[in-house]
Amino acid sequence: MMVGVVVACSSVSSIKALWETRIRRRREEHEEEHKRRTTRGGATGRLGVGLWEDRAALARLKQKLETEDGRLVLRIEQEEWKVLPGCLIQLSQVQEWQIHRTGLLKIPHFISSFQNLLVLDLSRNGVAEIPKQIGKLTRLRELLLSYNRIPFVPAELSGCESLERLELTMNRDLNELPDQLGTLSRLQHVDLSMNDFSCLPACLLALPALEWLDMGGNCLHHLPEDIHRMEALHTLWLQRNELEKLPENIARMRSLDTLVLSSNRLRDIPPLMEGMSNLRFVNFRDNPLTLDVTLPSRKAVPEDEEEEDVREMFGKEFMLMYIQEARKRAYAVLNVHCVNQSDDESNDESSA
Repeated sequence: MMVGVVVACSSVSSIKALWETRIRRRREEHEEEHKRRTTRGGATGRLGVGLWEDRAALARLKQKLETEDGRLVLRIEQEEWKVLPGCLIQLSQVQEWQIHRTGLLKIPHFISSFQNLLVLDLSRNGVAEIPKQIGKLTRLRELLLSYNRIPFVPAELSGCESLERLELTMNRDLNELPDQLGTLSRLQHVDLSMNDFSCLPACLLALPALEWLDMGGNCLHHLPEDIHRMEALHTLWLQRNELEKLPENIARMRSLDTLVLSSNRLRDIPPLMEGMSNLRFVNFRDNPLTLDVTLPSRKAVPEDEEEEDVREMFGKEFMLMYIQEARKRAYAVLNVHCVNQSDDESNDESSA
């Protein structure tokens, strides 16, 4: 009897040990599976989610690609892209960025990876900094950052040796450019209008290819005496500044054909400007000029044209007439002075 009891107890113990072993193994398997899941998508949990988000963002970016004039263009407009995802670097073959009104806050530092980039147009966003890495884009031809919040231009931009066009309109606090930009031998078009410049940046005078410059809507008080160094400049916009006089050397700007000086504080027009034969369009409107000169009356203005628009076309004629009138008055004053001096000498001789 006792033998049967012992055998039964032994059998129960063996079965119990077997189940405990199975339970322990199953628990260990569960723990290992949980660790594997955590490694793939949890604790690096965010890593898994991040990879999924990158794939989704990259898919969205690819939908924004267009081919235009033989270039691969990334075009995003009027959507919210405050930050450009790192996966964008996978589209490094893109040659042109057109990203407007997206609320973009910064240019990513990985911009330097886009060695094929020819045009970087990020106008009308909230960009507050141009990263130094941009200087590595040696093929970049156009940098358009108008209507942003950029207060400072890094010297490294001079590394963009192919740059032809630079637009920084309406960045408000921007008031200087680094001297190093004077080495950009291909830069032709510069727009710095509606900023806070109080003088013409020295680097602009050193640009050998500069043809078009807009400094309108700044706080310019004077122009440099050596402004004639800008030998290739043909268009100069200086409207809505605080200029009180023009340097005589402006008359030596042989390529200049368009000069806009409306809404300044000019009192006179330099007489030497009379010899600027290349000048085709000039505007002195809304300046407190010393002389009141009126052009001869014109034919009736066509119905489809505003009188003010027609008057614009006679800016050079006004300039020449003003200079001639100033010269006449100067001669008249000189003659009066000579007559008075002669009379005084005659009176002195009579008294003697």
